Amino acid sequence: MDNQQPNNPLHGIKLADILEFLVDYYGWEVLGEKIRINCFNSNPSIKSSLTFLRKTPWARDKIEQLYLKTKQK
Repeated sequence: MDNQQPNNPLHGIKLADILEFLVDYYGWEVLGEKIRINCFNSNPSIKSSLTFLRKTPWARDKIEQLYLKTKQK
């Protein structure tokens, strides 16, 4: 029962961890260029970005896809 989503590569990874990884890897400026979201371009912070991403499924999906693509490198 511990393995409820064996085919989901994001299972068990927190959104905050994904965002922190991407900010460390790309920085806010490049992240804002890769994914055009105001919370990355205008006074960015982890807290404000997490608030937006949790409320906006399409934006969260873009972040998750970029994370998976970046981790494959």
